[in-house]
Amino acid sequence: MNDFNEYVCEVFSAAGEIVIKPMMGGYLVYLDGKLIGDICGNEVFLKRTPTSDRLLANSELRYPYEGSKSLMHVFDRFEDTALVLKLLEGMYTELPEKKSAKDKQRS
Repeated sequence: MNDFNEYVCEVFSAAGEIVIKPMMGGYLVYLDGKLIGDICGNEVFLKRTPTSDRLLANSELRYPYEGSKSLMHVFDRFEDTALVLKLLEGMYTELPEKKSAKDKQRS
């Protein structure tokens, strides 16, 4: 893991367990088992939820990588610990639970 990913992990871990997994040239960011966003280059892209749309209303919206289906918030306010906690805790409650292998087979 590179220095930027370690920094993101350190800052976001205030909200819970952060796991960063490599995926297609970028990284997926998980909070307590739920996918919350991507890291592409040295930028963090967070999924859009009611909480992220409200708290990051002034952030830039971009696609994290070419061919991405999701327009996401570009996050850069790492020094604002209160915002990070409120944001990630709100997003966590709004994002769907991770599907189990059995659920995926039924779909």
